Amino acid sequence: LLIQTFCSYSTDFEVHRNWLAITHNLPLSQWYYEATSEWTLDYPPFFAWFEYALSHVAKYFDPKMLVIENLNYTSRATIFFQRFSVIFTDILFIYAVRECCRCVNGKRAAKDILEKPTFILAVLLLWNFGLLIVDHIHFQYNGFLFGLMLLSVARLCQKRYLEGALLFAVLLHFKHIYMYVAPAYGIYLLRSYCFTANNADGSLKWRSFSFLHVTLLGLIVCLVSALSLGPFIVLGQLPQVISRLFPFKRGLCHAYWAPNFWALYNAMDKALTIFGLKCNFLDPTKIPKASMTGGLVQEFQHTVLPSVTPLATLICTFISILPSVFCLWFKPQGPRGFLQCLVLCALSSFMFGWHVHEKAILLAILPLSLLSVQRAKDAGIYLILTTTGHFSLFPLLFTPPELPIKILLMLLFTVYSFSSLKSLFRRERPLLNWLETIYLAQLVPLEIFCEIIFPLTPWKGHFPFVPLLLTSVYCALGVAYAWLKLYVSVLTERIPVRHKAE
Repeated sequence: LLIQTFCSYSTDFEVHRNWLAITHNLPLSQWYYEATSEWTLDYPPFFAWFEYALSHVAKYFDPKMLVIENLNYTSRATIFFQRFSVIFTDILFIYAVRECCRCVNGKRAAKDILEKPTFILAVLLLWNFGLLIVDHIHFQYNGFLFGLMLLSVARLCQKRYLEGALLFAVLLHFKHIYMYVAPAYGIYLLRSYCFTANNADGSLKWRSFSFLHVTLLGLIVCLVSALSLGPFIVLGQLPQVISRLFPFKRGLCHAYWAPNFWALYNAMDKALTIFGLKCNFLDPTKIPKASMTGGLVQEFQHTVLPSVTPLATLICTFISILPSVFCLWFKPQGPRGFLQCLVLCALSSFMFGWHVHEKAILLAILPLSLLSVQRAKDAGIYLILTTTGHFSLFPLLFTPPELPIKILLMLLFTVYSFSSLKSLFRRERPLLNWLETIYLAQLVPLEIFCEIIFPLTPWKGHFPFVPLLLTSVYCALGVAYAWLKLYVSVLTERIPVRHKAE
């Protein structure tokens, strides 16, 4: 694993190498305009400054990696530095996991430390298969970013609200994808911090509103935003920064179809197109080439179903998030309710967002880990979501040497997840029913077909997109099912009187 990790590299190596070169050589005013490489800087300013800081260490490893014109430059020193930088920044993630473990309800006692909820949670987070392959094999810096998120969650659970708000505000200016879960933070802080008391029946005591608390939260948001975006506002470059952060021209789906609603929508469009051609309902000469051959290009053109606009995805996302936000406001359950809302916001945005990356599923999987060790029903949902979500990441590692690595790592993590959670809730009903078990078991023949059988068939030359399409569509069913099951659980859950009083 170590040999493979330090000797191979993905496209994201060049992405971050280019960002190192941009921030190291160019003045601030040119960071979001430079376009020598196709991998332009499209993360918020705090991450750009993070790359700037790394560049001053990188120059001692290999100065050539910091030359903007050295496109696709690689060397052993460059790869080693980038790999090591990810490992080093994971220190924050490890600390955040420790703080989250301290927030877990310890009522479920166990003689063996291996069966304690805190130990199981630590393993589920620290050895998460998805985060491991995305950061340490494929290559990205998600570890320390998720560390910031988990640390902010821990601070809110510890009722250190201002610290939690500050950490999340900083996180948003590192990577704007975390805007997906901002509604959960906003409503929870408003409900639990800005309003300081409830009535006996659990309803909100409106007179407990604290103007001071709202002011403090506003100051935190404004100061962090000013520190991040202020220089670009002064330079008159804010529109350019925003255009880089939200590139709607990239198309509905990423290069790999994330397993969400739009994967099912695209697959239905392809099926209807094939049916229309067979029945002579469609003119073959008028069908866009990309819709039937490449299948996985960024600009997907629908043939039968209506094309989807960014506004349509925004509306769908907003509507799908609303019930979870209402539950957080009208059915407050403290930190548990906040975590449920956070996961639902992440899943809703994943299901209906514009140009969603398949890696975004980790935004729901990691916080759901905290719920999985506290209640059997959440543990079952966690097993479905992690298994399908992690399997959907397999296309990121597509070379033959990576095949046994990803299968082994996935197998180890999945076996541990099932065995540890089953042992933790052994006195309760089974975590999965027979239909859910059959669905997850079918991932094995699907992988065999995609990796072994399909490449040997003549279809590979004519329909190269089929393995990715099958993976995305099948996993989308599991992700959608987990999302709906969690929503039903939240909406139908009865709140104990003690939680209402709190």
